[in-house]
Amino acid sequence: MDVNSDKDISKLIKQVNALLWGVGGILAVVVVMVLLIFVGDDMVREDAEAGELNRALIDSAAPVNHPPLDESNDLWTAVDLTQAPASAKAQLEYGKDLIVNTAKYLGPKGSVAHLTNGMNCQNCHLNAGTQPYGNNYGSVASTYPKYRGRSGAIEDIYKRVADCFERSLNGTAPKVGSKEMEAIVAYINYVGSNVKKGEKAKGSGIYDVALLDRAADPAKGKVLYAAKCVSCHQTDGSGMLNADKVAYQYPPLWGDHSYNHGAGLYRLSRFAGYIKANMPLGASYKAPQLSDEEAWDIAAYVNSMPRPSKDLSKDWPKIEEKNFDHPFGPFADAFSEEQHKYGPFKPIKAAQKQAKKG
Repeated sequence: MDVNSDKDISKLIKQVNALLWGVGGILAVVVVMVLLIFVGDDMVREDAEAGELNRALIDSAAPVNHPPLDESNDLWTAVDLTQAPASAKAQLEYGKDLIVNTAKYLGPKGSVAHLTNGMNCQNCHLNAGTQPYGNNYGSVASTYPKYRGRSGAIEDIYKRVADCFERSLNGTAPKVGSKEMEAIVAYINYVGSNVKKGEKAKGSGIYDVALLDRAADPAKGKVLYAAKCVSCHQTDGSGMLNADKVAYQYPPLWGDHSYNHGAGLYRLSRFAGYIKANMPLGASYKAPQLSDEEAWDIAAYVNSMPRPSKDLSKDWPKIEEKNFDHPFGPFADAFSEEQHKYGPFKPIKAAQKQAKKG
């Protein structure tokens, strides 16, 4: 073979190699493009879905001003402690301090006794029990003693206070006659002394939020809780202690240090009405930040979480007197415990109304 033939063969080999490299490069580009198309679509979808979720969370977290719950200008106002007789002032001020700083005196690190879970009465009875629709004491002095179906008996204010200690504070009540019990009762009587006996003050107690046509949804409530409640009450519902670790700045909503399942706020209508008029932080009955559905769903989520139990075997001796949202059987109707807890409640109320007619 001559030199020219060798050169031609060498040139041909180089051309073939170049062609193969070119084809390989083109194939590599095609594969990469195909991967980018399919993977890119997935990534775009995922980014879009994540963006939608983030936007939903941001939208749900942003304060929304709903219409005022009550525009009356004659809502109950507590009697001013500064106007109290000098002989009673010290006891009344101590009673107020016990409401505001219960844990300081009677909590796990209390200076007087260790009777409660570390929450303060004020965690549920806002502004020392004087805030309109903040579970206030406006109608306590005027309506007690009264019959309550839960105990099946006439109850006085001492019994009512004891229930709060044993249920909401998951502890033991101070004894009747003790300095602490007498101060608390004196304070409650005094702040509501401007309401006539037998009458109910406007704006007292808890706001009655409208019933839904569906069951309250803990799953929806979980998303709302993450957006609106976590910053104060924490992801695990444990709340936030003060710097001194003696009392809560923001109370626990479930877990060992929260209210037990015999507390009034374990009834969904009570908790939904409470947060509708007062939560999240900065909301009020004048400027609520939750829709009715949001209030019900958050309440459902919180009350679906674990908490201390209480022996309720002596509650509701007449089962036909149970509240529509009391979540524990037996019941005088055919509705389930789940429906009595989460709703829908309208059919239950309708059945109860019909039963009373006989």
